[in-house]
Amino acid sequence: MQKRDYYEVLGVSKSADAAEIKKAYRKLALQYHPDKNPGDKEAEERFKEAAEAYDVLSNDDKRRRYDQFGHAGTSSAYGGGGGMSMEDIFTHFGDIFGGFGGFSGFGGGRRGAHHVNRGTNLRVKVKLNLKEVASGVEKRIKVKKQVACTHCNGTGAKDGSSYSTCSTCGGTGHVTRMQNTILGPMQSTSTCPTCQGEGKTISVKCTYCGGEGVVSSEEVITLNIPAGVSEGMQLSLSGKGNAARRGGVNGDLIVMIEEEEHPELIRDGNDILYNVFVGYPEVVLGETVEIPTVEGKVKVKIEPGTQPGKILRLRGKGLPDVNGYGRGDLLARVNVWVPKNLSKEDKKLVEKMRDIEGFHPSISDRKSFFAKMKDFFE
Repeated sequence: MQKRDYYEVLGVSKSADAAEIKKAYRKLALQYHPDKNPGDKEAEERFKEAAEAYDVLSNDDKRRRYDQFGHAGTSSAYGGGGGMSMEDIFTHFGDIFGGFGGFSGFGGGRRGAHHVNRGTNLRVKVKLNLKEVASGVEKRIKVKKQVACTHCNGTGAKDGSSYSTCSTCGGTGHVTRMQNTILGPMQSTSTCPTCQGEGKTISVKCTYCGGEGVVSSEEVITLNIPAGVSEGMQLSLSGKGNAARRGGVNGDLIVMIEEEEHPELIRDGNDILYNVFVGYPEVVLGETVEIPTVEGKVKVKIEPGTQPGKILRLRGKGLPDVNGYGRGDLLARVNVWVPKNLSKEDKKLVEKMRDIEGFHPSISDRKSFFAKMKDFFE
């Protein structure tokens, strides 16, 4: 089933600010919440759909990628999310309901679960030339990052065992409370303020990492960049970011693509543009010229009588689509080179052309040219 537009899902415009998006999502979340619609599968899907839309539109990076590439920009290839589970929704967005995170139907299943630390994301820029964009490329980069301390196995505790169960939450990582809401009394669950959801407290800190569980290091990472990427596109490597403090899930490595300018070729989406410069004799008599492509030079025939501005299309000589939808073309525009400095002998030859009828456009030629220009501007 094709996904609906996220702005349509939340019922907001593309210019909506963060407050409007949050308000729209909260309204839908309350309307379709499972506790208000027990056993209603359609309401549950609407609830998940709204949460997925909010996950993207409430995040500046994800929203920018979505605006640029649509749903493809939020797929796993670009570091975004696919579908969301109920556990994901209540874990990430429970607070937006004003304490509804502990709803009876779904919140209870996670009350005993510990809070999972997550490392921060890293961002790197990678420059590609046009040939690398066309074929895809493997790059090896050195990244400075936070890694788990090997002396305490990332726990932050001396010998990896000098910690005890948190007395506030009893090791669950969460505390519960009753709260009156617009739907009546509700039990909510929140992260334990003493252990920050870890369920344990350190008694003796690791002397190597100071109890943080992470240390600074470097790692050489291999990037497999697909063909067809473009300037500004972002790709994500899950788990290749910074390690989490005192254990948990690593962040992601966000790879931002930059393109090096080609000395002759110009990129236009998946097409390649090139200006062919030929002399007057070549367009009159015809000539075979060499045109550069991403893979190398090819020979192209300039037919006799070719008019300046004519576009020669070389099908399939452009760039591949990053989503696998075919390949672009190379569009070569014919330009006639007009010399600025001529010798006396050269000028005499040109002057002779003035008296030759074939070197002047006829009335029908002018009408044909005018018709083409008219069609162009209509």
